[in-house]
Amino acid sequence: MTLWEHRDFRRLWAGDTISQFGSTIGMTVVPLLAAGVLNATPFEMGLLAAAGTMAFLLIGLPAGVWVDRVRRRPLMIAMDVVRAAVMLSVPVAWWLGVLGLPQLVVVSLAVGVCTVFFDVAYQSYLPSLVGREQLVEGNSKLQASMSVAEVSGPAIGGYVAQFLGAANGVLATGLGYLSSAFFLFRIRSAEPAPERHAVPDLRREVMEGLRFVFGNVTLRAIVACTGTSNFFHGIQNAVLILFLLNTAGLGEGTAGLVLSAGGVGGVLGAAVAYKLGTLVGQARMIWLVPVLTWPFTLALPFVSGGWGLVLPMAGLAISTFGIVVYNVGQVSYRQAICPDHLLGRMNASIRWVVWGATPLGALAGGGLGSWLGIVPTLWISLVGSVLGVVWVLLSPLRAMRDLPSAASVEAHG
Repeated sequence: MTLWEHRDFRRLWAGDTISQFGSTIGMTVVPLLAAGVLNATPFEMGLLAAAGTMAFLLIGLPAGVWVDRVRRRPLMIAMDVVRAAVMLSVPVAWWLGVLGLPQLVVVSLAVGVCTVFFDVAYQSYLPSLVGREQLVEGNSKLQASMSVAEVSGPAIGGYVAQFLGAANGVLATGLGYLSSAFFLFRIRSAEPAPERHAVPDLRREVMEGLRFVFGNVTLRAIVACTGTSNFFHGIQNAVLILFLLNTAGLGEGTAGLVLSAGGVGGVLGAAVAYKLGTLVGQARMIWLVPVLTWPFTLALPFVSGGWGLVLPMAGLAISTFGIVVYNVGQVSYRQAICPDHLLGRMNASIRWVVWGATPLGALAGGGLGSWLGIVPTLWISLVGSVLGVVWVLLSPLRAMRDLPSAASVEAHG
């Protein structure tokens, strides 16, 4: 049976898709509301952006412990309901004439906290819902939704804010979270009760997750690869827009067109990752596909107007295709080898490291851009992100073709 025929997976997929669109649209309309309606200063906009992203660094590790202590589906439903409630408080305050920036900061922080729990929970819930044999197919479909949301969510949010008003855009996001909760509520598959320590100990349980991740040579390689690439992508994020607008001389619309090429490649990567894993090997695609695709990002500095857009856009599409296929492969691999009672802590530990690398890279990118200039910094970011693949290329993953079977995981778990 394919997952197209799996009724409860379709419900999880629908709920996660709506949640992903809600998150990306919300990340657009809330800043638009702050800047366009509340006339926020640059400092206030920075504070608002930080509030939406700091949750993972602050609670990422303990979140994994708490996810492992409870059933994941009820937790995801609760997080959707809370996100809906705090989002819906924004248009209510706007209609009453009492909306201010402090409320938006609190809302962004609360939504960020809930998103941390939701994302760790759904990655930990998938193996028990579909079985380890269908992890690559399941992650491919979920990654497709994420890629489409990342490509189209900001545009949808912008148009909603333009034609309906930013406050009403926040209303739509809140209602979307309620819709996500509805689909998750309709899942009927019984979820196993979590294993619990007789005496809960937050520090000990956090350390169990970290020891599992960093005590496994292949997981260490995956964390190092993803963390390295994310750090250098953070550097790239700090200077890319400045490069496209000021150095390459592109207009804002053309710069947006260039960046959209990556989204197109990501959607295609998510669509074919499952079949590609069957063709070349589910474990092998973790290192083989990046080796073949990530270097194409080095065409980006050669962008120029007219036909000079074609090669860099193609390179960005191909490299992003490889990033998404890599993500499907590595997420499926780590789900396959991790015991059920550690899934939340494993996912949270890895995300804490690899997501935390991105803002650090952005800070480094700002400093390098001021010191070395935009173009040298861009080259450093691109070469560094490509070299991240060396970690998995030199790991035991090269000797594997497919993911471990459920039987082998139980035998060694």
